[in-house]
Amino acid sequence: MAAVREVGSKAELEAAAGGARAAAVHFWAAWCEASKQMDEVFAHLAVDFSHAVFLRVEAEEQPEISEAYGVTAVPYFVFLKEGKTVDTLEGANPASLANKVAKLAGPASVAESAVPASLGVAAGPAVLEKVQEMAQQNGASATSSAEDALNKRLEQLVNSHPVFLFMKGTPEQPRCGFSRKVVDVLKQEGVEFGSFDILTDNDVREGMKKFSNWPTFPQLYCKGELLGGCDIVIAMHESGELKDVFKEHNIPLQPQGSKNEEAVKAKPDTEKSGAVSEPALLTAAQKERLESLVNFSTVMAFIKGTPEEPKCGFSGKLVHILKQEKIPFSSFDILTDDEVRQGLKLLSNWPSYPQLYINGELIGGCDIVLELEKSGELKSTLSE
Repeated sequence: MAAVREVGSKAELEAAAGGARAAAVHFWAAWCEASKQMDEVFAHLAVDFSHAVFLRVEAEEQPEISEAYGVTAVPYFVFLKEGKTVDTLEGANPASLANKVAKLAGPASVAESAVPASLGVAAGPAVLEKVQEMAQQNGASATSSAEDALNKRLEQLVNSHPVFLFMKGTPEQPRCGFSRKVVDVLKQEGVEFGSFDILTDNDVREGMKKFSNWPTFPQLYCKGELLGGCDIVIAMHESGELKDVFKEHNIPLQPQGSKNEEAVKAKPDTEKSGAVSEPALLTAAQKERLESLVNFSTVMAFIKGTPEEPKCGFSGKLVHILKQEKIPFSSFDILTDDEVRQGLKLLSNWPSYPQLYINGELIGGCDIVLELEKSGELKSTLSE
């Protein structure tokens, strides 16, 4: 059985791919759910096309390789013949991946079966099964009444719990500072709540903006009614109004510290990756220094390298977005100070770089900032 080989250096990759008639390379990141999904498809393809070479590169841990192949986002695939790049693929598209591998490597080494027209390649049964499974999980099957179905689904989500939060990430691992703040408020209030990670389902993410006429996230609902976003929730909490709202709706409050959140997921549970422990290991002096750094400027980017000379593709992509949006920012090169590099992972519970902060609050890494920029939310986040 062919296996996918992990590559630890540029020389190792060149040696493995240079002597191969056909080689496919998957650039991945441990924190990226899409990378995990595509890795399963990639592994199945390695079995079906056993005469080709299949390699994996952890993009952020191998910046030299990522730079050499122009990687700025994950998942990212490079296809080589005798060491020369002939094609690439960015993003989670299993059908395109199967197509490109088949084109690169030729007929699969398994008996061909009836292949869906959407694939159009001689992919093996295991690949087809996985592609179909992922398409079903991600809601790829369109229907004539898609908009009505989406609105019905959104209404069901909003009313699935007396208190419901649409957020980035999960209560255990928020993926933006604003979502983390609302989760903290709800835990302090001692209220049981459900949640939905909008980063896992773009239909829900875009649909909720129209459904609630509210352009940003997080969004907090009580008995099906929108209360507001981060700033409104914090203001209500500090004034005592939030607790009054819960009491008026007969929503029970639990002692602080009890388990009071339930995440509603867009797809089956997957093993957590990249989770970082709470900042219990930071000294008071370290915490004070880190908090001073994240608040040094209204917009603060912690990157590898400098804005003029980024040392990794992800940092370069983040800098490019900020400059393109004409957002003034300051930066800190984490490669020059390992105490800051490791400490911020603990302080913000965020395992990788770059990290972008606005008004001292973590917004996220490269992928989240890219999503915010594409959806037009980046500047509105800055003004919140």
